[in-house]
Amino acid sequence: MQHKTTLLAVKDMEKAKAFYQSVLGLEVLLDVGANVELTGGVSLQTADSWAKFIRRPESEILFSSNAMELYFETDDIDSFLERLEAFADIEYLHPLMEHSWGQRAVRFYDADYHIIEVAESIVMVTKRFIASGLSLAQTAKRMDVDAAYIQTLLGQ
Repeated sequence: MQHKTTLLAVKDMEKAKAFYQSVLGLEVLLDVGANVELTGGVSLQTADSWAKFIRRPESEILFSSNAMELYFETDDIDSFLERLEAFADIEYLHPLMEHSWGQRAVRFYDADYHIIEVAESIVMVTKRFIASGLSLAQTAKRMDVDAAYIQTLLGQ
């Protein structure tokens, strides 16, 4: 079995497409009106058509559940944050934070209150620690992973 896509019900397809294209840089692969397939394994479905598919009233399509997120990584979190700040209507769950293992991340809502996380790629976290003067063993300890994993991330 292979995971193909994550489907999100949306209230306004055009607004949702614009968000994912402009904020996250995803591209439309297929647009059939009520369903849009984007790059990155994300699909959008109008809430009314989704309700029909699952045989539930549209009133049962709940937004802002805070029970899941779409997770993205970037090699340049600082540039992404600069781009994100250009969008005045972004509602943040939290500003940039650093997890205990050193990965920096930001979480915010899309137009339908689905949580989006954009984090620094784990390879970049590793490179940042090595560049700061930490040894391979110190980096592994800081990230709470095995040193062999760090070597794999660095292509050694």
